[in-house]
Amino acid sequence: MYLDVAKKKEIFEEYGKSNTDTGSAESQIALFSYRIAHLTEHMKVNKKDYTTERSLTILVGKRRRLLNYLKDRDIERYRAIVKKLGLRK
Repeated sequence: MYLDVAKKKEIFEEYGKSNTDTGSAESQIALFSYRIAHLTEHMKVNKKDYTTERSLTILVGKRRRLLNYLKDRDIERYRAIVKKLGLRK
């Protein structure tokens, strides 16, 4: 499995306040970004996998909504996570 418990803890530890901080916007955005990167690689190989394509679109939308939430609440945290993850906006 590409996303096991240890990898999740590592992501939450790096982007959240602690390794058990699963609820902060930054840690959720980081987790979505990791999943999006994995699904993007899958889609490069399997171009006709429309179910995964739909899941990828849904994940991108969820990440965008979280980024918009963070941008409205605290612009400095938004800028930090975008820079750290290397997102375009």
